[in-house]
Amino acid sequence: MTGRLQDKTAIVTGGGSGFGAGIARHFAAAGARVMVADINHDAAKNIADEIGGIAIEVDVSDNHSMQAMHAAATAHFGTLDILVNNAGVTHKPQPMEDISEADFDRVIAVNSKSVFLAAKYFVPDMKRAGKGAILNVASTAGISPRPNLSWYNASKGWMITATKSMAVELAPSGVRVNAINPVAGETPLLQSFMGEDTPEIRAKFLATIPLGRFSQPSDMGHAAVFLCSDEASMITGVALEVDGGRCI
Repeated sequence: MTGRLQDKTAIVTGGGSGFGAGIARHFAAAGARVMVADINHDAAKNIADEIGGIAIEVDVSDNHSMQAMHAAATAHFGTLDILVNNAGVTHKPQPMEDISEADFDRVIAVNSKSVFLAAKYFVPDMKRAGKGAILNVASTAGISPRPNLSWYNASKGWMITATKSMAVELAPSGVRVNAINPVAGETPLLQSFMGEDTPEIRAKFLATIPLGRFSQPSDMGHAAVFLCSDEASMITGVALEVDGGRCI
């Protein structure tokens, strides 16, 4: 894998833990210079220190915070080659009518508005450069929804459609946009998806995944390196299922 992203510059939001940390680690191993962005600065710094990257605290749902991240990336990197919109949240499993308005607003702000804000600040630079790769971390929930996660499912379906729309619009400018669809993984969000973490609930969850295991951060890292590398130069608008067969 070494060298597949040699000297490319990358930002990974939500890079302080879970899938984002896995992507950041694999990007660095492939030769990229990585900015690890996370709302938890200590978590971002831990990963950045581990991989020789740069840490920045960011709230991806906040316009001024994303503007500051863009300014920091421009100062450090000049032109950004790769942007990974990975930061995400969910709500606890509940009937759709019982989800609070505050929880709904938070899910949409972090999972959907963040992609809009990232595009607002980074797409103009990529268009001027005539190149760039954007990767949105969506979910199998966006194409094969589970009950009681309705508004999270909807936010990830939105992200998949946004990926395809962005890809069509930005292709003439040389900018590729893809997504990956993980199944539930060994990340801090797992308990939120399941409601509670017990052996029985895990077994029930795993029974829906043909390969019989949860996604790992390294699974997302491998897929992300490929989709953001020049090897994938003919691939845009794809939402790649990295899900152990969950969506078959």
